[in-house]
Amino acid sequence: MKDIAIVTGASSGIGKAYVRELSQDKNGYEQIWVVARREEKLLELKSSLEDARIVPVVLDLNSPSFADEIEKKLREDEYNVKLLINCAGLGKRALVEDQSVQALGATLDVNCRALTLLARICIPYMHKGSGMINVASSAAFLPQPGFSVYAASKSYVTSFSRALAVELQPSGIVVTAVCPGPVDTEFQANATDGKASEFTGFRKYIVADPVKLAAASLKAHRSGRNLYVYGISQKMLHLASKIVPISLMLKFMKVKK
Repeated sequence: MKDIAIVTGASSGIGKAYVRELSQDKNGYEQIWVVARREEKLLELKSSLEDARIVPVVLDLNSPSFADEIEKKLREDEYNVKLLINCAGLGKRALVEDQSVQALGATLDVNCRALTLLARICIPYMHKGSGMINVASSAAFLPQPGFSVYAASKSYVTSFSRALAVELQPSGIVVTAVCPGPVDTEFQANATDGKASEFTGFRKYIVADPVKLAAASLKAHRSGRNLYVYGISQKMLHLASKIVPISLMLKFMKVKK
């Protein structure tokens, strides 16, 4: 039985950082499946790491057929999914009314539907000692006007992950929801259609390094945590969301129309 790791959103950002971390573990996995839409980016990653264990899997998680393709590939051999990292994500900083139906649907499909289906597909190929990391966000802790769909989708990821952790605990499978704040990746530019590619003001002091985030969250996962909030400022936000009424916090959130 081949021990494998599967990382979605592997072509850039946090997903790419996870792949680099896993590649440093020379004895942990026989194959590392890197999943993303951009084949050239996956091939660049494999070449840069010079790791023969990396298997590029070109898939669009927004496609209705992606689940069948992953399941078909898993059936090809006797695989043990030792680690699944659901890292792919979409989101736009915009009012709901200013986003297309297609864009909203894509956000929900990738952030919620694809993550859930991948978890379901991989569970039968997991065994005692296997694990799953679902990358959520500190945006999950409270509603965020102007970023509402993304924040709500990450709230779903966090809730789903923590419930799934309890369901799979008897099987010896650890599930961890990882909740960082802003991370220094291309997501920022994509979320604002290129209008904000750099962090400014207070945000530049709390932005996370994707490499440090990947390393720290893997350590937390291996220690058995089912929720990992990265960064002091995000831990404070998490605490505040438990103490301060959400209705009060929303009064201080304003959006431009």
